[in-house]
Amino acid sequence: MNWKKFFIAFIAAFVFMFAFGFIWYGKLLHGVHNEVPVLWRTEADFGNYFPWLILGHVVMAFFLTMLCARYSSGGAGCSACLGLLVALVYAGNDFITYAVQPITTKILCGWIAGDLLMFAIAGAIIGAIYKPSTSSGV
Repeated sequence: MNWKKFFIAFIAAFVFMFAFGFIWYGKLLHGVHNEVPVLWRTEADFGNYFPWLILGHVVMAFFLTMLCARYSSGGAGCSACLGLLVALVYAGNDFITYAVQPITTKILCGWIAGDLLMFAIAGAIIGAIYKPSTSSGV
């Protein structure tokens, strides 16, 4: 494993996923989440848990990078497909959450769409950075 490429791909994936999460979930879906405010922490209390939010993004970016580095050999396209598969795993969890918590269908659809976009793009970023070297065999 090329650890230098891995680390760069991991940092790039983390930065993208964190920024995407802020825009998609924090801004675009903010009003949708406010339809069921009892399910979420207050904005004042949220600050106390912000390190956990960062840790969650680190974990997602690290293990998506690990999956792409170990199991994707085709660069950005193959890693984007792997990212989509990971997003579909998350979608299964979103359906379970929908079954057991009173979230709205708008939240459910927003989460699934966001996961599909975020993991596919993050996978493509990782694959573009951690693409296999093409040695000429000379």
